[in-house]
Amino acid sequence: MGRPPNLYSFTDVDKELAPNLRKYVLEQQNEALKRHGVFRVAISGGSLPKTLAKALLALPSGSEEDKVEFDKWEIFYADERCVPLTHEDSNHKLVQEELLNKIPKEMPQPKVFTVDEQYLDNAQEMADDYEKKLVSVFAARDSVKLPLFDLILLGCGPDGHTCSLFPDHPLLRETDAWVLSISDSPKPPPKRITLSLPVVLHGSKIGFVATGGGKKDILKKIFETEEGSELPCGLVNKGAGEKVSWFCDSAATEGVSFPKRGSVM
Repeated sequence: MGRPPNLYSFTDVDKELAPNLRKYVLEQQNEALKRHGVFRVAISGGSLPKTLAKALLALPSGSEEDKVEFDKWEIFYADERCVPLTHEDSNHKLVQEELLNKIPKEMPQPKVFTVDEQYLDNAQEMADDYEKKLVSVFAARDSVKLPLFDLILLGCGPDGHTCSLFPDHPLLRETDAWVLSISDSPKPPPKRITLSLPVVLHGSKIGFVATGGGKKDILKKIFETEEGSELPCGLVNKGAGEKVSWFCDSAATEGVSFPKRGSVM
């Protein structure tokens, strides 16, 4: 077994967690731009976009390393709901309201890959269409087994789910498809699409954001129990090890005995 994931714990979300998350994201951005001139990131919904916006929209320090180069970003969705892009349940609407609409108009804008609304009634067709978008960006299907995101940013549900991968669901056993459909989500809305677990594990870096006292029980389970290691978030920890970094506040990590770090090096 490789090295374990990194668990960061901060007393204050705005003053400590957000600046450290910014440093982490921009490290991945700068590495990606050196490698291939573009930064490909997959983003989930929930409370993540709000914290991410606090991190990315903060005033830069002036150093080259601290510059958000949105014009080189390609943003994908780690999961999405089969609803119109203007619907309250849409992850895109959430990211748009919390982050995209707040990027100053004079700044170059990122390229965003949304789901196609013509497939709202058929989750499988929507998943197939979104997978085709990934194939067109990451390479022809026959030459690349899995898309390689530079960074995947995720949340953690109170049941240990991430993306739209839920505990004990058959989708966790999928090994070939890049994008999966789900029509029986235990959390509404029932019809969704999601990146598959192998795609998540293949990411260059994977970051979780989990804050608030409501997360402490599930984090304790994920980091300290065998049962928790089989939950979707636990499977990411187990499968990707040191590629994974958790950004949490002290309320979420209260009582968690797994070694915690106080800042991104």
